[in-house]
Formats: sequence, C-alpha cells, structure tokens
Amino acid sequence: MMEVSGVRDPSPTPDATSDETTEPYRWRWLILVVMLVAEIMDLLDASIVNVAGPDLERSLGAGSVGLQWVIGGYALTLGAGLVLGGRLGDRYGRRRMFLLGLTAFTATSLLCALAPNIGSLIAFRLLQGAAGAMLLPQGLGLLRENFSGRELTKVFGIFGPVLGLGGIIGPVLGGFLIEGDFFGLGWRAVFLVNLPVGITALIVAAKCVPKKPGDRTVSIDVVGAVLVVMACTFLVLPLNQGQEDGWPLWTWLSMAASVIAFALFALRQRRAAAANRAPLVTPGLLRKPAFTVGLGAIALFFAGLVGTQLVLTLYLQIGRHFTAGDAGLGNLPLAVGTAIGGAVSGAVLADRIGRKVLQIGPLVQLAGAALLWFELDALTTDSFSIWDIAPGVAVSGIGAGMVIAALFSFILAAVDDDEIGSASGVLSAVQSIGGSIGVAVFGSVFFDRAEAGEFTGGFHYALVVQACLLVAFLALTFLLPRQGRPEDEHHGVAADTPQVAV
Repeated sequence: MMEVSGVRDPSPTPDATSDETTEPYRWRWLILVVMLVAEIMDLLDASIVNVAGPDLERSLGAGSVGLQWVIGGYALTLGAGLVLGGRLGDRYGRRRMFLLGLTAFTATSLLCALAPNIGSLIAFRLLQGAAGAMLLPQGLGLLRENFSGRELTKVFGIFGPVLGLGGIIGPVLGGFLIEGDFFGLGWRAVFLVNLPVGITALIVAAKCVPKKPGDRTVSIDVVGAVLVVMACTFLVLPLNQGQEDGWPLWTWLSMAASVIAFALFALRQRRAAAANRAPLVTPGLLRKPAFTVGLGAIALFFAGLVGTQLVLTLYLQIGRHFTAGDAGLGNLPLAVGTAIGGAVSGAVLADRIGRKVLQIGPLVQLAGAALLWFELDALTTDSFSIWDIAPGVAVSGIGAGMVIAALFSFILAAVDDDEIGSASGVLSAVQSIGGSIGVAVFGSVFFDRAEAGEFTGGFHYALVVQACLLVAFLALTFLLPRQGRPEDEHHGVAADTPQVAV
C-alpha cells in the first residue's frame, strides 16, 4: 500500500525541548534516521507484496482470497491497533514501545519469510500489522520530545519526500527481489530484506533514543480496543470471503455485527470520558459532523485508491503476463502522476482555492479512469506494453495526488487544537482499514472476471467500482471545512501518500 501514511500520533506528546534554553540532545538526528527507517519498513511491507501474487500461487498454492488476506490483512491489524499503540506509548514510554514494536516487526518479518503454507503466511502478516501498530505511533512523540522550533519544522519537511520515495520503491524493490530469485528465495526475499534493516535500526535506537518514563496514570481501555478489532474483522472477513462462498447468510450477519461493534465502541468512549477515564478516542470528535464526514471520505477514497492500485498490478501480472520486476516498474506512471498531483496541490492549489482542490482531484481521477477504460478497449492481444495504458494511469495518479496532499488538512480543520493528536490517530487508522476494505472489494471484483479469463473485463468492473466511490467521495467533500488547517499546526499528520501499493 503506498502508504504514504505519514507519521501517526494517536495521542500528542508534550514537547520536552520547548524550552529554548535546554541543550539539544546530541543524538537527535540519529533518532530521525531511525524513525524514517521504521516508517519506510512499514511502507515497503504494505506495498512490496503486491507483485508477489503469482509466486505465492506457485509456491504456496495461494488462491485469490489468500492473496487478498496476505495484502489486506496487514493493513487491517495495523489500522485496528494504531490508536491502542499510541496509548501504550503514553503509559509505558515511547522508547520502550518503539523498541518492542521494532523487535516484533523484525521477528514477524522473519516468520513471514519462513511460512510453510498460505495459512501461516496470513497469520504472520496479521501479527506483523499488529507489530506495526505498536511501532509507528511512537515516532512523532519521540521526535517532538527531542526537537523543537525550526528544527522540528525541518524534520517534518524531510518526512514527506522520503516517505513518498518509500511508497514508490516498494513494488519496484519487490519485483526486483522476486524476479532476481536470489539464493532461490523467490517471494521470501521481500520479507527477509527487513532483517538487516530492522536489526541495525534496533541497535541504533537502543543506543540513541533517550529513556523517558511513561505515565502510569494513563489507563488502557482494553475492552474498547477489542471492540475495534472485532468491528474491523467482522467487516473485512465477509468482504474477502463473500464472493468465493456465494454470499451466505453469515456474511451479512457479520457485517451487521460490525456496525453494532463500532456503535458499542463509540458508546464506551463517551462513558469513559464522562467518568473522567482516558478514552482511546476523544468522544467530542464523533460529535463533530465535519469530522465524521471526513472519516467516511477517507475510507471511500483510500478504499478506491488502494483497490485500483492492486488491480493494476494483478492485471499486469495475471492478465498480461508481466514478470514481477516489470509489474513493479509498470506502476511508475501512477507514482509519477501522484507525485505531480501532490506537488501541485500542496504548493499551489490548496491555499488558493481551498476545498475545491478536493473536488478537482476526484474529477481528474474520473477522467483518468475514463481514459484508461478506452485504452483497455483499444488493446490488442498480440502486443502490449505499459505505455499503452500509461496516460490513463498517470492522469488518475495526478488526481489522487491532489487529494492526498490536502485531505487530512481539511478534515483536521474541523477539530479543536487539543483534539489534533487523537484525531490524527483515528484518521490514520481509518486510512489503513479503508485500504484493507479496498483490497477485499476490488480483489473480489477483479478475480470474479479473471477466473473466467476476462482480465480486461475485471479491470473494467474495478474502474466502475472506483467511479462509484469517487462520486460518493466528491459528494462528501462539500461538507468539509472550506479551508485546511495550517501545516504548522499539524506537523506529522498523515499527509503524504496512500498505504497500499503503487
């Protein structure tokens, strides 16, 4: 998932270096390097697996549902655990949770590489996402504890370009490792690449990240966390399995149970706040119409974006017999388009035209989808290159980049200053969960036609679903604030690129 998930901070941490007379910590720039490495590892693992589908099928007998779980399961547990991960950092200390999360992430990467069958790989990917949920929320807090003033602004200015590059590298690196088949490892190399990186980052972090105790008075709402996990699972499970099983009664009951679990979670958060206990999510956020609309908008947008990115890769590999390496490179028009759209939106349009940038973006995406539709119709079976569909893919990327660069800013404009930390954590979690839903829905749509050999038809169906989601997203943007929150008021919030795959 081209994560540009940004830095997640479910609960804000006071800036320990806000006192200008305090001597800056000498190893603070190494802390920045370690935080970037952790974020890039997450980005790579979200997107690097997308090009491994055919190899997983040959090696482990993975079917369409298994592949969807390998890709989307990671995003599911990551999103479901992000807010809890931030709260654990508050209570037990961010350094401790960062080291624990990094250790678990590296260990689960090894387990994924050693998986003997598709069931084991799915289980290990779910654990890997949970480890990421412990690891990632600590980054922003650690940086705020060790940087201040202009240095802090410079730090967050570095994040966007580096993480954007990480999102682009994922599929390309994955394709290179799989096609190279180094030491006969095949797809297992995409997980083993985390070992030297993770171990090195762990050693550096243990040496350079200063010890700071957590606040043991912070309570952990375990029941609330369990309700979130249950709600997400009840939603994604039937979306992954429903198509293959013929949508039996249990799939509909499961989705209904998901709605109930989310409602119970919201009720529990309100009661926790009323009893002066620390809720996982600030209840006041859910009483703000613009914020709740924004949650729906993020879920729709990233479900469509992540889903179509996955279908593009599947189409290139399964439908057009691209190698893993060529499929990775085949995603570059989308990545370049996204970078262009993000640069134009962030540097020019968002400040000048406000909310309209969120309306122009999906219209450009729809134009790109229409162009791609006609490009697919014009293809012949004799010859095909990525250049045949590059214009449509690139235009779609430009529209996506325009939205990605501005979306979080406009949603956060609807919340109070003291709610920024909680709000950004919720938005990042919904982004990940939306990506997981996109994998399930778009994967099912594509494979429904691909199993009959109608690969272009599967892509067409996916474009129709994407168009529906974009129209719904466009309608919701009219309910968002007219101007975004200034960048210097929400440093580090997920404002880069999406979480599943170029």
